Amino acid sequence: MCLVALAIDHSRRFPLVIAANRDEFFKRPAARLAWWTPETGGPAILSGRDLDAGGTWMGLTAEGRLALVTNVRDPGRNDPGAPSRGRIVPDWLAAADRTDRFWMRTALSGYNAFNLVAFDFRRGECFWASNNGDYPLRLERGVHGLSNAKLDTPWPKVEALKERLDDAIAEASSVDALSMRLFDALSDRSEAPDERLPDTGVPLEWERRLSAAFIRTPDAAYGTRCSTLVITEKVNRHLVTHVLERSFSATGVALLRRSTLKNWPPRYSLDDGTAQPVSEPTEVAEAELVADAAAAAELQAAAKRVRVRSLLKPDPSRRRRRTMPMPL
Repeated sequence: MCLVALAIDHSRRFPLVIAANRDEFFKRPAARLAWWTPETGGPAILSGRDLDAGGTWMGLTAEGRLALVTNVRDPGRNDPGAPSRGRIVPDWLAAADRTDRFWMRTALSGYNAFNLVAFDFRRGECFWASNNGDYPLRLERGVHGLSNAKLDTPWPKVEALKERLDDAIAEASSVDALSMRLFDALSDRSEAPDERLPDTGVPLEWERRLSAAFIRTPDAAYGTRCSTLVITEKVNRHLVTHVLERSFSATGVALLRRSTLKNWPPRYSLDDGTAQPVSEPTEVAEAELVADAAAAAELQAAAKRVRVRSLLKPDPSRRRRRTMPMPL
């Protein structure tokens, strides 16, 4: 991913919402959202898939892990021979390691600079990590944003997407209404004014193009390849998670896939190691993203009647963020 906003335990009705864009060269082959099993083994992954180097930019498993990765824009330190950062997500999804052991192993694996956001819902934790010298941070409830710099770096498109995600969650009457608002935010082609552009080591013309949420170069060689949403809704006493992927061709054609996972993510109080049942992904037409007002009102009323428990285990240190005590 190259632009992400996520809300964790920020809403009673929607305890997890992720909105993200993946930017890449169109000549690089990729598969659309589906369940697949890595060649190295491990649990099945629900995600899009890089068919060039393998791996993925964002994915989840029925067992209760989710991860996404972005690159850190630093062209002067890029090693063309480094392993693909797309391997990091499947590695986390397949690992049984706790966060500290996984991070120490990953940070020493020779990847070019990256950001990783990784959830382990069975342990009730989420962390952000980058191999640029920072310690991993435990994330707590709230709205966070990420692009090609550190977590919550106030780039214009990061701040704009966080604000629009916050507003959409507060005003949404249904999952479909929320989906349409978030897809609209991810399709914003507005470029930031020059005085607000970051200096990441690329030419000014590229800084302008990359400052938009949705990117498309004039030659149609590079741009936003897909927009992905993960929306968890509290329905009565159950969680239902919707994963939607809108993928784009170089000519601008958009295709939509949608998967619904019941009883996901698992609660951190579950410690028996079993996975919750999930449904297979279902492809739907974009026209089906239309809110049913009566059904939405019923779900909203039900959600308000239920006491909501957080997805993340409270931080025992009672600090908003906690660094993990180990060096890179």
